[in-house]
Amino acid sequence: MSDMPFVHKSVLFDEAIEALQLDSSKTVVDGTAGGGGHSREIAKRAGRLIAIDRDPDAAAVLRERLGSFGNVTIVNGNFADIKSILASLGIEQIDGMLLDLGVSSFQLDNAKRGFSFHKDAPLDMRMSKSGVSAYDVVNTYDEARLADIIYRYGEERYSRSIAKNIALARQEKPIKTTLELVDIIRSSMPAKELKKGHPARKTFQAIRIEVNSELDSLKSALCDAFDCLAPGGIIAVITFHSLEDRIVKEQFAEWTRGCTCPKEFPVCVCGNKPKGRLEFKSKAPSQREIEENPRAHSARLRAFIKF
Repeated sequence: MSDMPFVHKSVLFDEAIEALQLDSSKTVVDGTAGGGGHSREIAKRAGRLIAIDRDPDAAAVLRERLGSFGNVTIVNGNFADIKSILASLGIEQIDGMLLDLGVSSFQLDNAKRGFSFHKDAPLDMRMSKSGVSAYDVVNTYDEARLADIIYRYGEERYSRSIAKNIALARQEKPIKTTLELVDIIRSSMPAKELKKGHPARKTFQAIRIEVNSELDSLKSALCDAFDCLAPGGIIAVITFHSLEDRIVKEQFAEWTRGCTCPKEFPVCVCGNKPKGRLEFKSKAPSQREIEENPRAHSARLRAFIKF
């Protein structure tokens, strides 16, 4: 456990709690329980809460913070394993699931974890503290693969230049720390780009997504959560960048789509019926919330109700 306090400002807090339509009859999963901000409120209102987090530090803090609630089960695991987690607890159906995606304030603020491009630390970025680390990605992936990841997951237009300079630098010696990597990224961009916000933001996002398989697991996790939902159950997801938001938006759209026959067909032959409806299209943080917590600026909340 870290000796620093586990602080996490829950973004879109009121909106997410309201979207779940909680009452004492409901079993709800918080798939990214983190510091327990959302979880504590869900525990107060729902019949049962399964609080999941892949970070062992988070799970330990959750046991301290939510230990007084008799209706809470804390699981150190990945929400992508929702089916096996629920099966192990003997739960057949749930009434709601909340996912607050991305990296928590605690992980960003704890320099030792290597998520932040503002603080020097070993290259790590593993939410679960196990498996492939940012050090492994930066020092062992070939140049073309690195460029592809930085472009796809970071939407970084200078991905090839950055990957090329990473490959050159590690020939001299391994790239071990966050600020070593920041210096390489900064030197890979034209001066005009350095004035548009922190030059390493997109590359760090890309490496973090790769290390934690964030996008690969999101789509399958949504489908597995849908299978576990009771009729009337709700999935609410808070995203922090366009890649996550697109996956959620497209999956929700697929579930709400009815007949997919060509318009010229006189009658429906596909038999496809909507599997649910959107509770609302999407919600963004208020200007006040963004001022109080600048990390909230890109957040979006979407919610789907199963028929």
